[in-house]
Amino acid sequence: MSAAASLALDKAKTQRRNSARHPINVPLDVILLRSGVPENLPGRCTDLSEGGVGGMIAGELSVGQHVAVELRIPKVGVPVRARAQVRYQGHLRCGFEFVGLPVEQREMIRYWAYRVRNPEFHANEQEEKHEQAEPAVSEPIAVAVPVKKSASKIKIRVRRFHLLLAVILFLAGLGWWQWQRSWKELEIGAQAAAGEEAPMRVSPETMEMRIVSKVDPVYPEEARQRGTQGLAVLDAVIAADGTVAKLRPVTGDDQLVKSATEAVRSWKFEPYQSSGRAVAVETTIAVEFRLN
Repeated sequence: MSAAASLALDKAKTQRRNSARHPINVPLDVILLRSGVPENLPGRCTDLSEGGVGGMIAGELSVGQHVAVELRIPKVGVPVRARAQVRYQGHLRCGFEFVGLPVEQREMIRYWAYRVRNPEFHANEQEEKHEQAEPAVSEPIAVAVPVKKSASKIKIRVRRFHLLLAVILFLAGLGWWQWQRSWKELEIGAQAAAGEEAPMRVSPETMEMRIVSKVDPVYPEEARQRGTQGLAVLDAVIAADGTVAKLRPVTGDDQLVKSATEAVRSWKFEPYQSSGRAVAVETTIAVEFRLN
């Protein structure tokens, strides 16, 4: 790669980042599906932020590819497991953007980043530990008094330890559940991509003219009382037989979007033809709700 291309790549990476990345040196595991078979690519994490992770990966990846990543943050017992998308790749160096990162894992990364940005926080923490470890110097006649206080402090620390352990176990269980769900979604997406063609993108105007039958949505009573109106916009996949296969909300009031989704599911379209055969298509459907 030329120097100019390298500078352009670095500039593009910097422009795409929404949150500051911090250097880190820990193992990084990348899991992807090749022909429906999981493949693990080991690597080394070089930088981390709330939005993504960068590292050196021992394997070939392509920009836009969806994978699962796992790494352990220093001083944090629970691993970070998340779905991610490859944003750049070159000379074994890859950049990944998190997709749907759980809130608790984002908070862990935020806490770690705060410690990295504020070294005095770690220094104060070490000083407090050192002060707690130092035995109190007192006169012999005062020895009997702190014994009860020390016992009380020990009980409080034990309770705090048990509470902290319970929180860590809860986060670990929640993180495992999120990891399993994310991995299942990744498998389903890979199987769908391997088993069928990607739907063609067709304009909303074209598909509107091919509607055979449609059901008007019910205006939610609560939205009507609130005076809520406007558009409910949905991304739709129309199967080759003209039925609505998938719907995904894009924008709009939650109640209006829910009502529009229920109605559009029953719509029927004239099958879209490409090269003499009916194919699945992807389009956008906008349903307008207007108060009279």
